[in-house]
Amino acid sequence: MISLDLVVLLYLVASICFIQSLKGLSHPTTSIRGNTFGMTGMAIAVFTTAALIWSQVGEGAVSGLGWVVLGLLIGGTIGTLMAKRVEMTKMPELVAFMHSMIGLAAVAIAIAIVAEPSAFGIVDAQGAIPVGNRIELFLGSAIGAITFSGSVIAFGKLSGRYKFRLFQGAPILFPGQHYLNLVLGIVLVALGVWFGISQEWTPFVLLTLLAFVLGLLIIIPIGGADMPVVVSMLNSYSGWAAAGIGFSLNNSMLIVAGSLVGSSGAILSYIMCKAMNRSFFNVILGGFGNSGSSAAAAGDGQQRNVKSGSPDDAAFLLSNAETVIIVPGYGLAVARAQHALKELTEKLTEQGVEVKYAIHPVAGRMPGHMNVLLAEAEVSYEQVFEMDEINGEFSQADVVLVLGANDVVNPSAKTDPNSPIAGMPILEAYKARSIIVNKRSMASGYAGLDNELFYMDKTMMVFGDAKKVIEDMLKAA
Repeated sequence: MISLDLVVLLYLVASICFIQSLKGLSHPTTSIRGNTFGMTGMAIAVFTTAALIWSQVGEGAVSGLGWVVLGLLIGGTIGTLMAKRVEMTKMPELVAFMHSMIGLAAVAIAIAIVAEPSAFGIVDAQGAIPVGNRIELFLGSAIGAITFSGSVIAFGKLSGRYKFRLFQGAPILFPGQHYLNLVLGIVLVALGVWFGISQEWTPFVLLTLLAFVLGLLIIIPIGGADMPVVVSMLNSYSGWAAAGIGFSLNNSMLIVAGSLVGSSGAILSYIMCKAMNRSFFNVILGGFGNSGSSAAAAGDGQQRNVKSGSPDDAAFLLSNAETVIIVPGYGLAVARAQHALKELTEKLTEQGVEVKYAIHPVAGRMPGHMNVLLAEAEVSYEQVFEMDEINGEFSQADVVLVLGANDVVNPSAKTDPNSPIAGMPILEAYKARSIIVNKRSMASGYAGLDNELFYMDKTMMVFGDAKKVIEDMLKAA
């Protein structure tokens, strides 16, 4: 038997662990400690909840807990294998997949509660679900369904492996799109009110199905360049879905954990919006991304000349520089070139070259993607700088080496008011004395835009796989 006082104390300890986890995850140097706190808090929460169920139900809980343990073993095994096998370039898809599972779990729990409310101990004297719990079930199921379908679309867009139109990086736009979303949102709320009044299956099923559709419609108009914000936004949604279900289950730990995830995800979304010059409220409503009138294909079909060079030419520039700033992008992750890059920077440092890394908040496919990539190669944190910290140093840099980055260094954000990324803060690589850009080809970035940086007189393009190019630079340096 476990006393309720002890349950409250253990839940409090778990909550503190979760808070410390978020604090630790706010910086790469403390991220391992943050993960440790998070795992410890979750272990305490799980075992405390299991002990609470045992004390309340007794021997009758053996069968139920057996299924729970089986589920934990199956899910834990699958999760462990996925985490160990996932490539660094596929981390955003894994995160989107996890968000979808949280949303689907919230929907499944809501359905179970509506089907057998007495099993969860939330019925009144008349055997009905209290109105407050019905509202919580409506919110949990609706937000969970939106999170699930939205995350599935985000997964497809991030993956880029599927030819299905919904999974393409380009936004899907049609006339009256936002008005349709508004109407569906109003209908969703009306169905929630109907369910809150009647506790009937019809409005509950309809609102859940409508929420699945709404989640899809919210994400499809969002272009590829905005996907890091989408990942952050869906993270917030998944937290609020869990919190809503926590109220229905009367589980304070789930409420706290869900609220922490929801609020931290919302704060991160706000930070990301500032980094991309987006409206936070438009993000919440899914009404952001490229507009149909402003999106343009790279170069509008025009052939433009660029100055290209070899890895040997690039190595010569780097070796004769005093200060070098490296801008990593998604192409670096695709090539798995982070370890070769570290060797190159170590060699340059031995030659007396000052090397720094510049990280844009939305570089890659999810928040912190490049930080994780460099941390995997054990790059010194003292060399890694965020955009606000290093932007003032580009004008004094001898060479900027851009590796697979595109939109985050595009000067059009500052020079072209008609650009879809106009106003988006960028890494000001164009201010450096010399610029080396490594890309596989002149293909546009995830936003589908041409990059004026590539055509500047002081820019040298080095085409090829990032890992091969860096290894050749390393030999020639």
